[in-house]
Amino acid sequence: MHTVVVGTSGVTASDVLAVARGGARIELSDQAVAALAASREIVDALAAKPDPVYGVSTGFGALATRHISPELRARLQRNIVRSHAAGMGPRVEREVVRALMFLRLKTVCSGRTGVRPEVAQTMADVLNAGITPVVHEYGSLGCSGDLAPLSHCALTLMGEGEAEGPDGSVRPAGELLAEHGIEPVELREKEGLALLNGTDGMLGMLIMALADLDVLYKSADVTAALTLEALLGTDKVLAPELHAIRPHPGQAASAANMLAVLKGSGLTGHHQDDAPRVQDAYSVRCAPQVAGAGRDTLAHARLVAERELAAAVDNPVVLPDGRVESNGNFHGAPVAYVLDFLAVAVADLGSIAERRTDRLLDKNRSHGLPPFLADDAGVDSGLMIAQYTQAALVSELKRLAVPASADSIPSSAMQEDHVSMGWSAARKLRTAVDNLARVIAIELYAAGRAVELRAGLTPAPATRAVVEAAREAGVAGPGPDRHLAPDLAAAEAFVRDGRLVAAAETVTGPLN
Repeated sequence: MHTVVVGTSGVTASDVLAVARGGARIELSDQAVAALAASREIVDALAAKPDPVYGVSTGFGALATRHISPELRARLQRNIVRSHAAGMGPRVEREVVRALMFLRLKTVCSGRTGVRPEVAQTMADVLNAGITPVVHEYGSLGCSGDLAPLSHCALTLMGEGEAEGPDGSVRPAGELLAEHGIEPVELREKEGLALLNGTDGMLGMLIMALADLDVLYKSADVTAALTLEALLGTDKVLAPELHAIRPHPGQAASAANMLAVLKGSGLTGHHQDDAPRVQDAYSVRCAPQVAGAGRDTLAHARLVAERELAAAVDNPVVLPDGRVESNGNFHGAPVAYVLDFLAVAVADLGSIAERRTDRLLDKNRSHGLPPFLADDAGVDSGLMIAQYTQAALVSELKRLAVPASADSIPSSAMQEDHVSMGWSAARKLRTAVDNLARVIAIELYAAGRAVELRAGLTPAPATRAVVEAAREAGVAGPGPDRHLAPDLAAAEAFVRDGRLVAAAETVTGPLN
C-alpha cells in the first residue's frame, strides 16, 4: 500500500488524494516529530507563566477575556471540542472527512501549533485504521476554520461521539479505537483549539474538485469535438494560429485537444454541402473559448490550493522565534473565492454542452439528422427527454453558481463578525461537479448516436475509438426507444472514471 510521509512541509495535492481516496497509509517523519516536540516546549513554558495567552490559558472567541487556572485547562480543551461538535444534517462523504483530518494533521506536523507528538500520531493511527469520524453537512461558516467539522474529528480522537469503521458500520468511536489498539488522547493546553482551527475541509474539497474537473474538462473537449463532427461542422476554427492571436493558454489547450480528436475525420468540412453555412453556431465554434476560460480558472484555483497547502493555519500560532501570536490566517476567503469561481466555470461549461446537445436533436438545426435522433420519429421519442434531464441539470448548475462567499453572517457575539462561507462554497461545488459529469455524459450519448447515424461518412479514428469504448461500457447506440436511465447511468460512469478520455488518448496520445 502507498505510504505518505508527513514532514513539516511539502504535502502535495497528490498526497491528499492518496489518503482521501486511495486509503494510503501515513507516517510522521522524524523531522515532524522533532518540530512537534519543540513547539510543545514553547507552549508548556507559556502555560507555566501567570500571563494569559489566548488558547493556552484563556477562553475562546468572545470568551477570551477569562483567564483559566491550570487545574481547569484540560477540561477547557475537552469542552471546546465537545461544544463545537455541533454539526447537523446528512453525513459528509468519507473521502471529505479523510481529507479534512489529513490536512489538519499536515498543519499540526508543521510545528506551528504546539500540539504534542502523541496527538499527531493518534491522528495518523485513526486514519491508518480506516476509522472515519461522523461529520455533518452543516456547521461551518468557513471562518476560524471549519470548526464544527474538525470538532467532530477531534471528538473521535478523544474516544467520544460516533465514527464509521473500516467495514462501513457506524459505532461509538471509543469502541472502534479500542478494537484497533488506539488510546484516546487527553488534550492539554491549546491542543483542542489547534485541532479545530483550519481551512482543511474547504481545501480538501477544492483539491478533489480540481482532480475531478481535470478529467471533466478533457471529456468536454472530446464530446464537443464529437458534436462538431456529428453536425458536419468545420474544424478550421481550431487552427493553432487562430488561438495564438488571443493567447489564453486554456483556450489553446482546448482547441488543440479538439483538433487532435478530429484528426482524420471524414465528417468535418461538409458545412458547405447541402445547406451551406458560413460559420457554425457559437456553441460549436466557441467551444475552446468557453472550455479554455474554465481551464484558466482551474489553473488559478490550483495556485490558491498550492499556497494553502503550504500554509500552517492555526490561531494562535507558534512562530519560529518562539512567539505565540494571534492572527487571522484561518479566514477562508482565498479558498472560498476560487471554490465559487469554479462553480461559475462549471455552470458555463454545462450550459454550452447542453446547447450543443439540443442542436443535435433539432431537425431544423442538425443538418440532416432525424428529429431527436429517434429511430422512427413520432412512434419513437428518441432522446427528447434526455435533453430535458440535461436542461434540468444545467438549471441547477446555474443556481449552484451563485457565490456563497458573497455572504457573511456574524457569530460568537460579534467577535467573529465576518466569515467566508467557504465550506458552503465547497459543498455546492461538489454537487456542481457531479452534475457536470452527467451533462457531459448526455452530450456523449447524443453525439455518439448522431455520428453513427451519418451513414456513408467515416468519423475520426479518435471519435470512433470513443464510441466503440462507450458501446463496450454498456452505452447503447441508435435504435428504437428503450429505457434510457440505465444507458445514461452507464454514460455517466464512462465519463466520470476517465474511460472517455482514455479511449480518445489511445489514438491522440495524452490530451492537454
